Amino acid sequence: MKPGNHTFSVSEFLLLGLSEHQGKQPLLFSIFLSMYLVTVVGNVVIVMVIASDPHLHTPMYFFLANFSLTDLCLSSTTVPKMLVNIQAQRHTITYTGCLSQIYFFLWFIGLDVFLLAVMAYDRLLAICHPLHYTLVMSPRCSILLVIMSLILAHSYSLTHTILLAQLSFCTDNIIHHFFCELLPMLKLSCSNTYANQCVLIYWGGTLTILIPLLIIISYVRIVAAIVRIPSAIGKWKAFSTCGSHLSAVFLFYVSAIGVYFISSTTDSASKDRIAAVMYAVVTPMLNPFIYSLRNKDIKSALGRFLSRRALQSP
Repeated sequence: MKPGNHTFSVSEFLLLGLSEHQGKQPLLFSIFLSMYLVTVVGNVVIVMVIASDPHLHTPMYFFLANFSLTDLCLSSTTVPKMLVNIQAQRHTITYTGCLSQIYFFLWFIGLDVFLLAVMAYDRLLAICHPLHYTLVMSPRCSILLVIMSLILAHSYSLTHTILLAQLSFCTDNIIHHFFCELLPMLKLSCSNTYANQCVLIYWGGTLTILIPLLIIISYVRIVAAIVRIPSAIGKWKAFSTCGSHLSAVFLFYVSAIGVYFISSTTDSASKDRIAAVMYAVVTPMLNPFIYSLRNKDIKSALGRFLSRRALQSP
């Protein structure tokens, strides 16, 4: 097939999943169903606690609520389809369904990254410029930052999806993954993927190099400001507001990048699947625990939320 011919003969793809051994499927189903339920409950509780407690109606927790919603959507993009495939013992996905899954997966991954950057900027203003914080980080500014993150993430996702839709897929329709991911799809294509690779390098550099660099610079300034705080209590309070966010940043980037570069003992397909499980399934599941266990305000609000629920129950 000529590269310029954008028709495709493949109408559906075969997702091999995490393991091709039929004996492991019930175990995988149980593990990922449990992880998904924990993810849903944890992130929904975080959103409900923040929404219901007036003490948490601040920019910091507004961003956290959006981050939790994004994690919930990210996990929901891949895990339910995988569970259905395991249960039905049918591992196919249509061409349109595959493109849709890639579009939403990239959107929520991108949104996670941009929200992490926004949260770092919020902590930078709060600690380094406390007198101007309420003026700069107004409710209007907070909403605009989230909208800007949504638009940038949408641009990232839509660009990749449109370029992918221009490619031809000839005979090979086997994806060595448990969902449709961009890189395995590019490997399957029988078209010239030069434009896709260029865009991948551009956006990849932005999401995995530029934004982490900006977050690091923000925290260098934050630490420098905290060191100058005279009281030990003030220092501890400032560090405690950043600890949860730093943990989330560390977990996201170690799982998303570290597995690819550190692990050299497994084949490429296995590394891709391990990395995807870490940043698409494990990280959204752990983030609610990070923010609830390491954040005193969230723990207090959670206690008040559960108390109100207990009083309202018959």
